[in-house]
Amino acid sequence: MPENKTVPKHQSMDQFESLDNDLLVNGLSVQRVKQIAGQTPFYVYDRQVIRQNILLLRDNLPDAIKLHYAVKANPMPQLVSYIQSQVDGLDVASGKELSIAINSGMTANDISFAGPGKSENELSMAIAAGITINVESFNELKRIKSLTEKCDYPAKVALRVNPDFELKSSGMKMGGGAQQFGIDAELIPDAIKIIRDYEFDLQGLHIFTGSQNLNVDHIMSAHENIFKLADQISQQNGIAFKHLNIGGGLGIPYFPGEKEIDDEGIRQIGDALDMLIERYHQSFADTEIIMELGRYLVGNAGLYVCEVTDIKESRGKTFVIVNGGLHHHLAASGNFGQVIRKNYPVAVANKINQPVDKAVQIVGPLCTPLDILANQYELPKIEMGDLIAIYQSGAYGYTASPRDFLSHLQPVEVLV
Repeated sequence: MPENKTVPKHQSMDQFESLDNDLLVNGLSVQRVKQIAGQTPFYVYDRQVIRQNILLLRDNLPDAIKLHYAVKANPMPQLVSYIQSQVDGLDVASGKELSIAINSGMTANDISFAGPGKSENELSMAIAAGITINVESFNELKRIKSLTEKCDYPAKVALRVNPDFELKSSGMKMGGGAQQFGIDAELIPDAIKIIRDYEFDLQGLHIFTGSQNLNVDHIMSAHENIFKLADQISQQNGIAFKHLNIGGGLGIPYFPGEKEIDDEGIRQIGDALDMLIERYHQSFADTEIIMELGRYLVGNAGLYVCEVTDIKESRGKTFVIVNGGLHHHLAASGNFGQVIRKNYPVAVANKINQPVDKAVQIVGPLCTPLDILANQYELPKIEMGDLIAIYQSGAYGYTASPRDFLSHLQPVEVLV
């Protein structure tokens, strides 16, 4: 690497405070949380950070926007119950998530179910519970019809639309082109005709174009295209929809060089939505506009914490071996969608304010070279028993990882 090339750094992780050398989670040192958890490794989630994320959105988005939490980001039951009282609805992607959502206390009218491969049992659960099913195919419409004929419960459905545009610069694109998600926009009139024939209760549209986006301009452009498409569908089919779910897509910074969507960015998105709601007032005057967010609400509120069990030198490199790894936090290991592995933000939780000593390799206990949590990461001097904390671990961590891989100790989750 040329000496004059600047190496990008992680954005400062200032959502958590510190006291002396201890990283704090909602006022508790990570050392103390370890005692509460009863072990390492563990995930810990900070209620106040989640609350601040929700308040930031409430303060800057139009009052007409209804906030929904996408349970798939983090389905820990206690966390979902904490969030449900602060948002307007929950969106689920499996039967288990549906049960968690119902048990959280959220009303059925404010729960929806999306996913391209819902089972018969999951569809039956949704119909009986009275939640909205985001329909993803014509076959799914037929399956729902068959199930309603076996019971006396009406089906509440919305149409998930695969638009002919995408959310540019998204970490994961979920709209535009050929997709397993939703019904292609040009086929929506056919789907509406079937829904009318089946006498289903058509609630609205779900237009979700992508996730993990940090570009405010691209997010605003996608919102404009979503409103335009929804208006076309409404006008062409003579339907005043009860709700329009515009998805979410707001990302958080994980890797060096990435910058968060700051307060000003959220304000810009809110102002643009305000203009769109005004522009399309005639079409959507009585339509509930839903913004569905998961990662943005909980991602930065979580830490994954593991403990140093060994330190060794090998041909000029220092390897710090910890009791957690890719089996607990697949995304941090770089094996969950990364083409080129990049480091998550990492800290020594019990030496948070100590100066950097040198770059080290942080690796887990698994018998695979893929088990890397940090590659040549500069940290304070590390000793046995130190606690390694990985930031941005509140979403797609615990449940998105192969926790039974090689049959090591399972992590636990703590909400403080």
